[in-house]
Amino acid sequence: MNAWSTFVLSTVLTGTVWAQQTPSLSAQDYARAERMLASTTQQYIDHTASRPVWLAKDRFVYRTLTPQGSEFILVDPAKATRLPAFNHQKVAEVLSSATGKTYTAQRLPFQEVTFTPDEKAILFASGGKSWQYDLTSGQLTPAKEKVKARRNESLSPDGKKAAFIKDYNLWVRDLATNQLTQLTTDGVKDFGYATDNAGWKHSDRAILLWSPDSKKIATFQQDERKVGEMYLATTNVGHPTLEQWKYPLPGDSTVAMLHRVVIEVGNPKVIRLQVAPDPHRSTLGDDISSMGKLSDVAWNDDATQLLFVSTSRDHKQEKIRLANATTGQVREIFQETSATQFESGHEGISWRYLPKTNEIIWYSERDDWGHLYLYDATSGQLKQQITKGEWLVTDVLSVDEKNRIIYFMANGKEPGNPYYSHLYKIGLDGKKLTLLTPERGKHLTTLSPSGAYLVDTYSEPDVPPIMVLRSNTGKLVATLEKTDLSRLQATGWKPPIPFSVKAHDGKTDVYGLLYTPTKLDSTKKISGY
Repeated sequence: MNAWSTFVLSTVLTGTVWAQQTPSLSAQDYARAERMLASTTQQYIDHTASRPVWLAKDRFVYRTLTPQGSEFILVDPAKATRLPAFNHQKVAEVLSSATGKTYTAQRLPFQEVTFTPDEKAILFASGGKSWQYDLTSGQLTPAKEKVKARRNESLSPDGKKAAFIKDYNLWVRDLATNQLTQLTTDGVKDFGYATDNAGWKHSDRAILLWSPDSKKIATFQQDERKVGEMYLATTNVGHPTLEQWKYPLPGDSTVAMLHRVVIEVGNPKVIRLQVAPDPHRSTLGDDISSMGKLSDVAWNDDATQLLFVSTSRDHKQEKIRLANATTGQVREIFQETSATQFESGHEGISWRYLPKTNEIIWYSERDDWGHLYLYDATSGQLKQQITKGEWLVTDVLSVDEKNRIIYFMANGKEPGNPYYSHLYKIGLDGKKLTLLTPERGKHLTTLSPSGAYLVDTYSEPDVPPIMVLRSNTGKLVATLEKTDLSRLQATGWKPPIPFSVKAHDGKTDVYGLLYTPTKLDSTKKISGY
């Protein structure tokens, strides 16, 4: 049973109880329910950790919550050490002196720290200011403000330029000098460059992908001139605000179309890819962006070629294509069709371009299960199926091109609840499939920059998270954090109860969660059950 099925079951049961008992609720009932909201209960959860921030030599920093407040931890996998990332007491003292406010080691007024490149100091923000603390001298000084890209800008890989939309055209800003350069000139209303519009989701961000050398941009000019309008009126006290944007409906003859382009940044030039416009679609849905970047496109290392995938309006046909980034010529590599609807993954787009070996890792459900396939990017021929079996690849985390190993998440391969995910690795030749995170539960895993280590947090609906450090062989190096819910449970909070039942066929297991009231009377039952 998925989350929606669980919600429906919970809603039906709740609705039945309500209809039959129709209880009257007091202010105390509402106050008790409010105390169970995440915004209130979070303060009672101990030893839950943030995602790691990686440093050199696969070391990393994370923040963990404690009964007294929080602490920043530095882990060195090679030495198997777990130590405070800095002198919390000294930082509290010098920051209190500098600001005139009182801070303690356990309750520092920031949740993130970064290290300077030489790792001799830490940087953090507090009270609207940036600070630098020297780890050797213990001196605290105002930090030089780092030039950053603005909310609606896309930062180049070298960190020197930011692309943005102005008057339907694409521009770049030099972050050091603030000089603006216009890259395109023919953008007009409803036919602008890099526009973000995925139906209900839309913004003023520029959707694009910078080349690795920061000299080119892959994006599109989106034609919405004949697309129908959508209107949304806000519900608020006073006069509502009417919002209007382009939004094609099922059955409309016209949808937003992408005219794909490559833009040279240094000496602005637009190279139009010699291919028919694509519908505003991606291999994972209608949204063509992920984290503000253009999806389903990939550069080769020297930015001479751009691999991209064209998706049909009905999501039943995928065309994998390679463009010459200088001339705009396009070559089709291979196609895939689906009788229902194609998806290239579940947690994220799972195909990858391997330019060094001129190969493509492709995701497909052609055998009724989501698996990975290896293609030759020159001939378009299938080289081999990489993963196979009655289980599902859900996300490709990383590809080690040198050692030809894929790290990926999958569901349903291990016995028990098929909604639990695990991390695996496998060779591009389909051999040496290895389970790296064996514990029961759903796993959230981050690989170190070198790929030698991984930080894994796993949990179940009724089992709090545990954070561990492993080598890339799966060997346990250290247990870092075990989330403690004792203070939360003392407030009356109870976790949901996992259960499984047989489906109508008497064979298939259906999984769900049962949420019970904090004051459940086990001697009573719902009439008719």
